[in-house]
Amino acid sequence: QLRTMIDFFRANRMESNDWLKTLSESNIEGSPYLNDEFITGTVFTTSNFKFTDIPLRYNIHNDQLEFKTPEDQIQAMAAPEIIDRVEFGSFKMVYMPYTNVKKIRRGFFKVIEEGNASLYAKPDVNFKQAEEPGAYKEAEPAKFIKKPDLFYIRIGKEEAKKVGNKKDVVKNFPDHHNEIVTFIKKNKIKTNKQESLSELVRYYNSL
Repeated sequence: QLRTMIDFFRANRMESNDWLKTLSESNIEGSPYLNDEFITGTVFTTSNFKFTDIPLRYNIHNDQLEFKTPEDQIQAMAAPEIIDRVEFGSFKMVYMPYTNVKKIRRGFFKVIEEGNASLYAKPDVNFKQAEEPGAYKEAEPAKFIKKPDLFYIRIGKEEAKKVGNKKDVVKNFPDHHNEIVTFIKKNKIKTNKQESLSELVRYYNSL
């Protein structure tokens, strides 16, 4: 196990996790993490290497995968593009391209459904700055506020596109638009609900 971990750390460029130099985490309410505690998991790389027994934690705020070294140092991967997917606990995540405000970016997503059309969830968290006390209000500490997941649909190897309203969702699929429209109406699909979107993606993949 130790050998595997050392190989993993040597195989990747690492950066120390100094993401908030001005504030220690004890000053901040809430959590920026998908999983606060490290969970032992497996990392699969794009070059078909597999690293097992790696303690993993996902930082939503930074969109970074963090892990512990054998010396118990917390590190963040500086070159996540070598990651194909990671599996830890009940989570399966991939690192992939997606469209954000007409720009193509890359980031980590939770896998919900996979197929010709795939459904992914992007965890979301807001960082709210501390507020000074005022005449009529008390001081408020800095805090992380968890928000609902954002959903994305990906066709094949194209970049994933964010799920919007029902009309936009239909456009996310390259074909079978009439069938998709009918299915959405008939099954009262809600585009902000994971179960509904899973149902829709599974239906599309069955066509």
